[in-house]
Amino acid sequence: MRMSYSTLSFAITTALLANAPQLQAQQAQQAEDANVERIEVTGSRIKQTELEGKSPVQILDRDFIDRSGLSSIGDIIQNITASGSALNTKFNSSGNFGFPPDGGGVGAGATTVDLRHLGAKRVLVLVDGIRWVNESSASGVGGVVDLNTIPLAIVDRIEVLEDGASSIYGSDAIAGVVNIITRKTDDKARFSSRVGQFTKGDGHNMDFELSFGGSNDKHSYFVAASYNEQEEVNASDRDRSSLPVPGTGVAFGSSAIPAGRFIFTDPNTGAELDLVPNAGVTSPTYNPALGDSCDRTDDFHCFTNDDRFNFATYNLLQTPNKRMSLYTQQTYQLADDTSWYLRALYNQRNSVNQAAPEPFFIGTAAPTNFWADNITIAADNPYNPFGFDLISTGAGTNLALAGRRPLEGGARRFEQKVDTFYVATGMEGQFMASGQPIYWDINAAYSTNRARQDNFGSYNARRLSTALGPLAACQADPNCVPLDIFGEGSISSDMLSYIQPIVRDSSENKLSLYSVNLTGDITELPAGPLSFAGGWESRKYTGEYNPDGLTVSGEYNGVVSLPTAGSLDVNELYLELSVPLLRDTALAEQLDLSLASRYSDYSTFGGESTSKIGVRWLISDEMLLRGSWSEGFRAPNIGELFGSASGFDAVISDPCSAPVNSAIVANCATLGVPADYEQPNPQIGVITGGNRDLAPETSTSYNLGAVYSPQFAVQQSWSERMDISVSWYQHELKGAIQALDAQTQLNLCVQTLDDNFCNGISRNSFGAINSFNNVLTNIGQIDTSGFDFDVNWLLPAADYGQLSVNWRTTFVDDYTVLDANGQPQPKTVGIEVNDSGIPEWSSNLAANLSYEAWRVSWTMRYTSDLVESCGDAASFAICRNNPQNGYNKLGSTTFHDAQLSWTTDQIFSGLQLSLGINNVFGKEPPVCLSCSLNGYDPSTYDMPGSRFWYLRASFTL
Repeated sequence: MRMSYSTLSFAITTALLANAPQLQAQQAQQAEDANVERIEVTGSRIKQTELEGKSPVQILDRDFIDRSGLSSIGDIIQNITASGSALNTKFNSSGNFGFPPDGGGVGAGATTVDLRHLGAKRVLVLVDGIRWVNESSASGVGGVVDLNTIPLAIVDRIEVLEDGASSIYGSDAIAGVVNIITRKTDDKARFSSRVGQFTKGDGHNMDFELSFGGSNDKHSYFVAASYNEQEEVNASDRDRSSLPVPGTGVAFGSSAIPAGRFIFTDPNTGAELDLVPNAGVTSPTYNPALGDSCDRTDDFHCFTNDDRFNFATYNLLQTPNKRMSLYTQQTYQLADDTSWYLRALYNQRNSVNQAAPEPFFIGTAAPTNFWADNITIAADNPYNPFGFDLISTGAGTNLALAGRRPLEGGARRFEQKVDTFYVATGMEGQFMASGQPIYWDINAAYSTNRARQDNFGSYNARRLSTALGPLAACQADPNCVPLDIFGEGSISSDMLSYIQPIVRDSSENKLSLYSVNLTGDITELPAGPLSFAGGWESRKYTGEYNPDGLTVSGEYNGVVSLPTAGSLDVNELYLELSVPLLRDTALAEQLDLSLASRYSDYSTFGGESTSKIGVRWLISDEMLLRGSWSEGFRAPNIGELFGSASGFDAVISDPCSAPVNSAIVANCATLGVPADYEQPNPQIGVITGGNRDLAPETSTSYNLGAVYSPQFAVQQSWSERMDISVSWYQHELKGAIQALDAQTQLNLCVQTLDDNFCNGISRNSFGAINSFNNVLTNIGQIDTSGFDFDVNWLLPAADYGQLSVNWRTTFVDDYTVLDANGQPQPKTVGIEVNDSGIPEWSSNLAANLSYEAWRVSWTMRYTSDLVESCGDAASFAICRNNPQNGYNKLGSTTFHDAQLSWTTDQIFSGLQLSLGINNVFGKEPPVCLSCSLNGYDPSTYDMPGSRFWYLRASFTL
């Protein structure tokens, strides 16, 4: 089951199991009972008795997690309705996404969380209320948490705060907070095993969890070990993902083809040629007399779209991911009111991404790097069939492009090994002050995320130049073997040995943290206790990225990437107050005001203060109203501040290639683009880098909500209990840290010729873009607002069992992004762009039927329709031209999940068997024509052909 719960839902579930009375009455009784244990709920540092606080919190308990059929915390959270587009193991990142502009790398193999579509960097991830270290997948210094570094085996519950909380927790908590609460102790040994796969027979998944614990008067402990292995699914095994763009054949395939493509001018005849060697060529008999005729009698033919290479079959729909972890938690009671704890975790992730064999693009028509752009294929190269130099730059330039896809070298494989270490220790207890208990805790934590990536299947561009160049230069290098790129299968193993290295990159993130916290009651007011929480926190972030020496020197056959290293310190003070205003009056059973403020002092930019005001108004046992206003901020991270100039391969459509109107034609001519220019390669290297002058992002958030528990639905023939909640949210973010979207920047440059967009974009004499520079800056703003609706209904027990229904819906009313010049960006409600979409409606409806030892769960996950631009695919039938020409509609989608479980205490101390199917009806995701890979959006939908079954057994001893 994948439906999310609010805190109220969690309380209802707990009450159901205990056969407790109605929730609000229970809370009122708890408030009156002095012996009730106070708890800390995510969104406030004040220990309190109320389960339902001033901010909306969803709680995903262990029972919910087990019924999801999923094995990753990230996958579980990505299915709640408030979740936006985030990285997961369905993204085949490395080799296709290059180096993104924020210096964080591509996070290959990671799974992250996005709330309210504001981005993973604007969500704070805590474990037991303490920050977790950011990921480093060996391609940069990441600024987000990889949830695959936290094993499910240690999780008791997950609390998701969908409100700004910077005044409570500091930076990053703009869109919300995910707080993962770990298991503290267990008096039994527990074992769980799960196996599953797709009904097409691939994507096998298995995991094992073992945990045990114990306790006595002074000591309690918990130990957990887990192993999870997810196997790959090849793109070639699904019709949808077996083509570069669905329904277009190889029209959008690569121009770097296995046989080689050569665009040049014959210096003897002046003929402009675009040739491809015929299959099986060993001794081409090039005849210059043929000129530029395509009616050829030699060993070549003229390039057509039918020659394009289908790179899609080498991609992965699901990337392999193996995780192993060991966790321990110890608690010692040092005195009646003081305890000491120690927590430690080691987690290792091994993952793989794969891309098609790496192409060579030689010549300035498709610029890649210095060596490839300045190659001469010498006339005395023993494999040059033309008898003259093919010169890419300088005097005698005649080569525009030589594109070759060397299948002989195999697919590119990117293998990541990521180690996460975490240790935390501290003391907690309480003391009496003025007759009131004051709770305190002191904490220290150190964590590191260390990654290495080995890249197999890439090439050394300098050695390519030597092996293709004058024979004397090759012979001067004892290792050099002249290279033959003319014809498929022409590259021998000796040639590969010279030009194909193993590229090894590494990165590391470290976090050191110290904190002291106090919470308790200051005094008793007429309406209740005046409570507070306050404390100090100090953090030090250190990160580094070390690309392979070939990459640093520019010899890597791709975009140059330089090392990154940096650190920053922050010291923070915070204070939070809970002020009771009314109690047991005609206006309110309880009315509370919360105030919070936090001051953060960063070594990189100075001080920042944030505040929050919240109101909780319990009108009656049936009705609770709440609201909040909060300020937020996100400090620029190490990658954004210190990231050295690096590049990423963006898939960009050049408006000057087949311009759509006379105005664009004229502007392109002004930019120096020839009238007959055709873009040879949609992948353009974009150079970006960090900016040490970045200021923090700032935000203002609003939240208003109500929880209604009608008395008329309590202990009735049709209803045991019903709870309805609605919540309105709004986030206003200013100074967003990002580089302007590359496609948008290029479009605006061509449309306006404005230097604000054209600076940093340069073209060569062929019209091709040979330099595209943009750096990070604080640009524009993001505004979003919407509603959450939550209905929880428990029906009376009957002969067939007891049925509960949980329905949660998120409606996104507005999402607007403006750049620094006030220009609207394409990301908005109902639009699919850049491999992500913002559905107007997302809804999860779950029904659970319990009967004696049996339980059946059924969940429906709904996503409303989206619209995308078809781009260059507009002329194909697959572009449905709906709602207007050139646009494709991604229809609304509903996925169904089911699980049947049986529990008995007659075997071992307890045994549970569960059989489940996710995507019961094999629903296909809508076709996405603009998505980078595999023909669908993996951040929004289940993957094609994804009916997945699993069997899980767990028992206690």
